[in-house]
Amino acid sequence: MFGKKAEVVLELDNLEGRKTATFKESSGKEVSLPVYTGNEDISGRLVVNMKRGKKIEHQGIKVELIGRIDITYERNQTSDFVSMSRELEPPGTINESATIPFSFNKVDKQFETYQGRFCKVRYIIKTTILRKNFSSNIVNEQEISVLNTTNEAEDSTSIKMEVGIEECLHIEFEYNKHKYHLKDCILGKVNFLLVRIRIKYMEIAIIRRETIGAGAQATNENETVAKYEVMDGAPVRGEFIPIRVFLGAFDLTPTYYNVNNKFSVRHFLNLVLVDEEDRRYFKQQEIVLWRKDL
Repeated sequence: MFGKKAEVVLELDNLEGRKTATFKESSGKEVSLPVYTGNEDISGRLVVNMKRGKKIEHQGIKVELIGRIDITYERNQTSDFVSMSRELEPPGTINESATIPFSFNKVDKQFETYQGRFCKVRYIIKTTILRKNFSSNIVNEQEISVLNTTNEAEDSTSIKMEVGIEECLHIEFEYNKHKYHLKDCILGKVNFLLVRIRIKYMEIAIIRRETIGAGAQATNENETVAKYEVMDGAPVRGEFIPIRVFLGAFDLTPTYYNVNNKFSVRHFLNLVLVDEEDRRYFKQQEIVLWRKDL
């Protein structure tokens, strides 16, 4: 909207029937964004509906595609990894309503949209009608999401690990694999080989770790995405507890090893046992998450 002179609207093509993805902003508000894939073209139009008898003098009209990383840990840092601009109109005057099409074709959008605790990846379509006075520029923005599917090879390698306290506790736990798609199911079991302490309960947690920076300057921040109690009460020697965790019930993202040298996102399964004196015994194992479909 532009005051009493005109209504200016940014519209994207083919939104009807397009999938959307819901993301939670830092304020807790949920926002739904149209989904594009990493190699998909983006097109749309800038619609200018002029009020009768009005005109807009401008210094040019442009559209931008921006891929942006926001890091909010300690201090706000913003960097753009995609910055493309198209000139839609040269300087002139708009005397009547107009529809101005635009497109961005064959742009590599390699990083997925991500809304984490301290890190974000965003894609923005921005149109600007430039005025002589910069503060009176007419700006419209539309945020989109980019999600990419991958074809991971089938993983048949199970994970088996042991946790032990000499002459007190010896357990063995096993998961069916270490790579899971986001709607997969973790299957496993915990075998109690030796139990000489009284266990109160056992739980499994999915931990998301954002690593900001790299090398000696890297900072890790852990967030518990999900927690699932798998046993309540004291087990005995020889007993085994089955584990079944449906990942689709939780707000998870794929594993990102390196996002433009700014951050990475990894996931861990954390198995925790708590005894009657509230002492905690745990074992952590990294898993790889990937997006099978949209």
